[in-house]
Amino acid sequence: MKTGKRATRDTQVRLRKEIEACRACPRLVRWRETVARERRAAYRDETYWGKPIAGFGDDAARVIVLGLAPGAHGANRTGRVFTGDRSGDWLFRAMHKVGLSNGATSRSRNDGLELRDAWVTVAVRCAPPDNTPLPLEKKRCSGFLERELGMLSNKRVVVCLGNVAYVAACEFFGVSPRPKFAHGAEVRVPAERGASAGSPGAVTLICSYHPSQQNTFTGRLTERMLDDVFSRATQLAGI
Repeated sequence: MKTGKRATRDTQVRLRKEIEACRACPRLVRWRETVARERRAAYRDETYWGKPIAGFGDDAARVIVLGLAPGAHGANRTGRVFTGDRSGDWLFRAMHKVGLSNGATSRSRNDGLELRDAWVTVAVRCAPPDNTPLPLEKKRCSGFLERELGMLSNKRVVVCLGNVAYVAACEFFGVSPRPKFAHGAEVRVPAERGASAGSPGAVTLICSYHPSQQNTFTGRLTERMLDDVFSRATQLAGI
């Protein structure tokens, strides 16, 4: 009988394979594959991933980072969430500063980046047109997130990058009524509502604006604002 870390990792591998094989949303399948086939000029010589994206990180993570969906020319190209685009540059720089990753940049899924006490994932597994998944597409993906978060039994903090991620986290933890999204807002989930088997206790959701260029180029999200969110996350997680 397999127990402990090996059983967890075997379950994660099975989930990853299911995610990567998913074709449940025709619109998203068409879009991700069209982008992968036509490619951006800067990446015309690269082979795009063009499939759904699973999360990655430390399976003993206390800090979970939850984003919206893969970037069309980021994760949809590289095959790893928040990898190969500006959003990832902002995210991993902030995580590196507080010791949650061994590097500040992420260029490819084979670049040696490792997360420490952290797991990064997304609410929707395929790159959506205009970064806007439809309600039914979000619903179809929710089962993957439920299973993924359920396996991360040490979770203490979920950093929600944007409102879509925040809503997905609230649905998983059964937060109702749901407080309004605001950068830096915190929602405490009691242990009996947020715990999976073996969970150490209550979980805190922390909201942050998504580190997309729409927010970082306009100054809506600054480097200091994102740093403060991750400093608070590690403080709450006891890291």
